[in-house]
Amino acid sequence: MSTQPSPANQTVEREKVFQWILELTNPETRENALLELSKKREVVPDLAPMLWNSFGTTAALLQEIINIYPAINPATLTAHQSNRVCNALALLQCVASHPETRSQFLLAHVPLFLYPFLHTVSKTRPFEYLRLTSLGVIGALVKTDEQEVINFLLTTEIIPLCLRIMESGSELSKTVATFILQKILLDDSGLSYICQTYDRFSHVAMILGKMVLVLAKEPSARLLKHVVRCYLRLSDNPRAREALRQCLPDHLRDNTFTVCLQEDKSTKHWLSQLLTNLETPGTSELRQGGISPLTSQ
Repeated sequence: MSTQPSPANQTVEREKVFQWILELTNPETRENALLELSKKREVVPDLAPMLWNSFGTTAALLQEIINIYPAINPATLTAHQSNRVCNALALLQCVASHPETRSQFLLAHVPLFLYPFLHTVSKTRPFEYLRLTSLGVIGALVKTDEQEVINFLLTTEIIPLCLRIMESGSELSKTVATFILQKILLDDSGLSYICQTYDRFSHVAMILGKMVLVLAKEPSARLLKHVVRCYLRLSDNPRAREALRQCLPDHLRDNTFTVCLQEDKSTKHWLSQLLTNLETPGTSELRQGGISPLTSQ
């Protein structure tokens, strides 16, 4: 028996979606519309173009974001406020993910409106949920592996923001932030940008090193996977590779993570490849390129 909705039901469903989109522009009906539309974002394939191309909708979503700014400093954000703005962010993530709307989303610099949320440091659940959902929007952008996305992000402060969350966020936030850094590194322009100066490279290497120390005490295979992949990608750069020979944490060289990686063949392979890359003798390219080797602290 088919579980597909009938054409009549699909029409009713789309009418509801259009009605909720209309209701976003009315402050009186917006909260319920945000909730209903965020539930539908996985099942309405063209929701993103519907949102982006309807009059006043993006402005209404940005208004939801801006309305929360006063609750950030001082940190007074409530669970209700956080849930409401996260529903708006979920719709923006839908727009960021869709091939028809992604370029316009970037051209409008919409991600910059989320950066104040990534600057927050409060450990309360409403703030953690807000940071995680904001990271989800950036994560949706980088998942596409598009040069346009990386070019945009490199003109913003996303790398230091991700590094701060990688150092002090919850495990889930750390995982998404490290995934974003990994995707930036996997792009040639991203790797070149991070390895261009000693300060940029050393900041990334320092935070990754701190994460390894924490992971040695509190293992997380999912987080370790992204950390190892970042290290492996850094080792593709001759100058960074030379520096990593001196600053790669001992925990990645010994058997600390053997049990953690038992079931994860891809991360085991990446770690093995990383150690192989670091075995070869150094070259003079390091100092010629303006990066001097990091020394162990």
